[in-house]
Amino acid sequence: MGGHEGFSSATWFSHLCASARRFKSLAPPSSQTAVRSTSGDSLVRRLGLFDLLLLGVGASIGAGVFVVTGTVARDAGPGVTISFLLAGASCVLNALCYAELASRFPAVVGGAYMYSYSAFNEMTAFLVFVQLMLDYHIGAASISRSLASYAVALLELFPALKGSIPLWMGSGKDLLGGILSLNILAPILLALLTLVLCQGVRESSAVNSVMTATKVMIVLVVICAGAFDIDVANWSPFAPNGFKAVLTGATVVFFSYVGFDAVANSAEESKNPQRDLPIGIMGSLLVCISLYIGVCLVLTGMVPFSLLSEDAPLAEAFSSKGMKFVSILISIGAVAGLTTTLLVGLYVQSRLYLGLGRDGLLPSIFSRIHPTLHTPLHSQIWCGIVAGVLAGLFNVHSLSHILSVGTLTGYSVVAACLVALRLNDKKERESSNGWTSNWQEGVICLVIIACSGFGAGVFYRFSASIMFLLLSVGVAVIASGVLHYRQAYAQSLGSGFCCPGVPIVPCVCIFFNIFLFAQVHAKS
Repeated sequence: MGGHEGFSSATWFSHLCASARRFKSLAPPSSQTAVRSTSGDSLVRRLGLFDLLLLGVGASIGAGVFVVTGTVARDAGPGVTISFLLAGASCVLNALCYAELASRFPAVVGGAYMYSYSAFNEMTAFLVFVQLMLDYHIGAASISRSLASYAVALLELFPALKGSIPLWMGSGKDLLGGILSLNILAPILLALLTLVLCQGVRESSAVNSVMTATKVMIVLVVICAGAFDIDVANWSPFAPNGFKAVLTGATVVFFSYVGFDAVANSAEESKNPQRDLPIGIMGSLLVCISLYIGVCLVLTGMVPFSLLSEDAPLAEAFSSKGMKFVSILISIGAVAGLTTTLLVGLYVQSRLYLGLGRDGLLPSIFSRIHPTLHTPLHSQIWCGIVAGVLAGLFNVHSLSHILSVGTLTGYSVVAACLVALRLNDKKERESSNGWTSNWQEGVICLVIIACSGFGAGVFYRFSASIMFLLLSVGVAVIASGVLHYRQAYAQSLGSGFCCPGVPIVPCVCIFFNIFLFAQVHAKS
């Protein structure tokens, strides 16, 4: 990365222009690994394939598996199974893009930020980082509050504690007319998890593995126990409110799968990144799809969808069948699920800060690796402090509807990065450090596809005429056709995994991600 020497004397506008032109050229995977392994600022490669699979599952399966399935089923009926299938299929396409890029650049941290820095420019990369951090910081605070509430609910199962735990330990106590909401337990839980993460990737991976295995076992027990109480008559009608309710359900449950990008962010700590990262990304996603579909079939088979509870549908379904012990297991599973989601979220944040610190876009303190613990100690502590302050003083649940913005933007940028990096004229761009006409045409097509997806999402959300929806899809198809027939794509160099169907698969990803982007506020 060049161009930082004259930074102090240049004007703000010239900084902006230089940032828009500057991109990061990464060395081949083998040389990256060699440089990192011989330097003193490297992380330690301790994560095997099984660790990566558990990391991906731990990031994706949270308390939502026990709640979201039921709330969506109230509208989509048994068709919620199709909702999860559609959302899972979309996430598989996104995961294919992630898998190739993770395999292509396996030796450095940064994920979506690093991919966009290499494919586009420094400004785009920094904006991606800002949006992801908005997601991760607010998300960590929100999840820690939910975890505190679930932990208190679990403690209140003991008769001696029931009703005696104060609000500031669980859901939060409003102060100053609701401007502040004091919660003590959430920051304490964040501090404990931050301490675990600071000890090293081996220790944090062990905690994640135990907690993830616990919640997966509980989900399997729930599926197996519920399977004996299924009444197939409850599956008819399968889609009582039509396909639109099923599709709307897919836009909601899409966010139940997010988390496989955590595997990509563990690149520098993976033992065999080129082989294991793609398998970890795809494998963890397929495990999550299977678990969600199993829970959906059991839930809608046990109880008629119209009778499902809004707050705790799965727990109440089992209670109504006389299996209260399963309800207790579900509470334990929710605590384990939220713990792993929070743990992995804090882990990913620190690795993103580490990447920006190394590139000089943040103070150098964020780039430091502890010499004995081999963790980005300062980055990790900073992430814990930010989330702790937010969780301790504010009811951030009210901001949860914007959490998907950074995720969807990040996924779309990753898909666009894959197209950009596979363009044959990439070498010409590197030599001239400018945009060629072919490059410019490709970027314009990607922007058109994104705008078409947003237009389609708005038309769908406000129930506009089907003609407007078809027009948006048609424009996206034409732009994808131009990308396919007017551009030449090289096979991914130095990559252990190649995404099939480039550029069509990334184009579909961008269109659907931005389509969901238009639904975000309605989702809350």
